[in-house]
Amino acid sequence: MAKRRVAPRGRVQLAVALSAFVLVMAGVIWRKSVGYTASIELRTLDNRRRELEAQRSKLQNDIRTGMSLGRLSPVVSARLGMKMPSDSQVFRLPKPAPRRRF
Repeated sequence: MAKRRVAPRGRVQLAVALSAFVLVMAGVIWRKSVGYTASIELRTLDNRRRELEAQRSKLQNDIRTGMSLGRLSPVVSARLGMKMPSDSQVFRLPKPAPRRRF
């Protein structure tokens, strides 16, 4: 019995197909690893954004608390000698009429 020879053409096609498959799979794995790295970075940045928003909210609350009349009144009267004006000392100025533009 003679062995049947496989044409070299079939071997070349098989090698090209396997090489193409390996290259495509390597590309898929690379793309997934880049996506995974990007998702980790995105998650980290999102957590940082939440922390900064919480800190901003706290600072805005501190500013509102610090600007309240109950908080500023003792400090202003002690350091600057200022006091709340009586009603006779308050002058209301009328709002100027808007200018007409021609």
